[in-house]
Amino acid sequence: MTEGNFVDYVKIHVTSGKGGKGSAHLRREKYIPKGGPDGGDGGRGGHVILKANENMWTLYHLKFKRHFKAGHGGAGGKQTSTGADGEDVYIEVPLGTVVKNTDTGETLKELLEDGEELILAKGGKGGRGNNHFKSSTNQTPRYAQPGLDGEEGNFTLEMKVLADVGLVGFPNAGKSTLLSVITAAKPKIANYEFTTLKPNLGIVEYRDYKTFVMADIPGIIEGAAEGRGLGHYFLRHIERNSTLLFLIPADADDIKKQYDILLDELRRYNPELIDKDKLVAISKSDMLDEELKSEMKTELDIQFKGIPYLFFSSVAQQGLMELKDTLWGMLNEKVRG
Repeated sequence: MTEGNFVDYVKIHVTSGKGGKGSAHLRREKYIPKGGPDGGDGGRGGHVILKANENMWTLYHLKFKRHFKAGHGGAGGKQTSTGADGEDVYIEVPLGTVVKNTDTGETLKELLEDGEELILAKGGKGGRGNNHFKSSTNQTPRYAQPGLDGEEGNFTLEMKVLADVGLVGFPNAGKSTLLSVITAAKPKIANYEFTTLKPNLGIVEYRDYKTFVMADIPGIIEGAAEGRGLGHYFLRHIERNSTLLFLIPADADDIKKQYDILLDELRRYNPELIDKDKLVAISKSDMLDEELKSEMKTELDIQFKGIPYLFFSSVAQQGLMELKDTLWGMLNEKVRG
């Protein structure tokens, strides 16, 4: 999936169908000249319905089509026949799509199961035919109800990436490079900040044909929780990951400080993120000789007590299997727990 095709935020306008009008028909047959009212009800207007589809990964299909209008209900007919219901319009979205009312800001629902539906705009009710209004004092009512208008509204769809492992780190920490090496994903890679402007998803192949999904979340900068840079836009994708992989380059001035800054950004954005399983991976470790690595381990054992960490190098293909083993163990432990 190319970066340009990954759309995770769209605004749409929807209009449901108007209800059909009721019929004011009077029964007139050859041998029944005064048969009374037999007008049927109008059909309901069509709904606009959001539907989750597990085979979709992006909102790209809504990038160029933002307006949706359902069909109107049919008018009632003679012999109390009800008009046809208006045609419903279905909008399919990926799992993990959050639906908000754009005008009020209210979050309506998050679609997490395949086939789950949410009616955004209900079709107008069909009008009642004159058959409903006959009485002992008015045996031939010549009026019927019009159909009710449909609903109209603006909605914002936000997609949160559904992945097992989310890569968290500052820009240029080596996340895209790691994803390109251990998955079939082809993220854009360059030596400048914010190369990754959209999340990249990749399937990591593990032993015995097992797999798990990894997402390269665009780089965090200090102040992301306040929306600085592209902060909130990126951080919402981390909410759906079950395990967070913190990537910090071996040549960082202070590895623990970088980790603390990243953790603080997540905490300020959503404190629940801190409860997720965490693994610190020190990238670009091919730049370290064994003596320097040993010194760093002694220091990191004290700084990261209770938090697992490991060294690896995407370019030199070092420590990648250990990284996969550790992540697989953490994911399976979560499933068993």
